[in-house]
Amino acid sequence: MTEQTSFPIILASRSPRRKELLAEAGYEFTTVWPDIDESAFDAEGISPCKYAERLALAKAKSVAEKYPDSLVLGADTVADFDGRIVGKPADAMEAEEITRMLFSRPHKVITAVAIVQESSGIEIVESDSTTVYPKKLTESQIAEHIKGGSWRGKAGAYAISEQDEFVEKIEGSLTNVMGLPMELVQRLLRGLAG
Repeated sequence: MTEQTSFPIILASRSPRRKELLAEAGYEFTTVWPDIDESAFDAEGISPCKYAERLALAKAKSVAEKYPDSLVLGADTVADFDGRIVGKPADAMEAEEITRMLFSRPHKVITAVAIVQESSGIEIVESDSTTVYPKKLTESQIAEHIKGGSWRGKAGAYAISEQDEFVEKIEGSLTNVMGLPMELVQRLLRGLAG
């Protein structure tokens, strides 16, 4: 079954996982990489949810400017550890620090979704939050995880595909933790189609 809108959809993302999730849901779309510098966005004094929403909107808008008639979908994922924003680690040392912190107790994963269509003035931003209950990791598991490099480019330095090893259970949307909350995306796109 193909899900579709009356407008062409563009996914403003570099993430292969987001592309996969949108395709699995049956949407036809093209992918255009957003042209924004994430490090330019200040996280001071802002909630993890608002920070993710701000980035998702910036990504969508950067692509929508070039394709004003398309529905542009942008997303951003952060981990929320007691209100502290945890993004992608810069290097192995930071990845280890993040892993030790996040896997010490439950944390939230927040993904914001923005849909923009310049020509009609559509600008929607919403986010979803999932609570992740981690398993206690051994020193060798942490070392192996860092050595393996799967933390690169991942908010919170892990991917939920590693669920068996790292995660006890989740409360909320699994696809949200993967980087694109499909329940939210489908609701927003159907709302625009209707």
